[in-house]
Amino acid sequence: MSDRKPETLVEEQPVETTLYSLSDRTPNPAERRDGERYLTLFRVGSVMIGDRRELCLIKNISAGGMMIRPYCKLEEGTRVSVELKRGEQIPGMISWVREDSAGVEFEQPIDVVELLASSMEGPRPRMPRVEVRCIASIRQGSNVYGMRAHDISQGGIKVESNRDLDVGAEVLVTLPGLPSKAAVVRWREGNAYGITFQRLLALQELVDWLREQRELLRSKN
Repeated sequence: MSDRKPETLVEEQPVETTLYSLSDRTPNPAERRDGERYLTLFRVGSVMIGDRRELCLIKNISAGGMMIRPYCKLEEGTRVSVELKRGEQIPGMISWVREDSAGVEFEQPIDVVELLASSMEGPRPRMPRVEVRCIASIRQGSNVYGMRAHDISQGGIKVESNRDLDVGAEVLVTLPGLPSKAAVVRWREGNAYGITFQRLLALQELVDWLREQRELLRSKN
């Protein structure tokens, strides 16, 4: 019988497909993720339009705004407020509308890392994915490759490279500022790979690392 604790098993944790970004810019219509490999678990939010509350699905959140799938008609330039945490209204404006999606530009940037920390609390966190831009070191056997990391969650990472990894292979993932993590290559699409950690990243470890990445991103801008 395995001695691993059930709460540490990656397979038992659903993955939230809402993508979080440390960028200050507002998500735009060009940001689409094709070939999604996860059950759709977009975060549910609400939008206040005047005195009317409407539900929406949140596809992408950045410090400067969010991309939503609304359940009502929205027009560019409409003033709205959104609720990302219970009881907290964030004012903004509809900046674009395309097919079934719309962009909301916040009046003031929000703290995405703090929002992540609060959203991952509780007995069954959804392991939100966070957009990252750094180089991950992937060791498969005796080979070590530098690959561009696209997003990370407590349960795994998506990387891209023209190097070949074997689906099902056990690998060692090293990110700058984090200890190496044993992992398994779960899928491949073109040059993109989905890699699952064998043990979940601790919430506090991930949040602290994201804070460091945010400061690095700001220092480059």
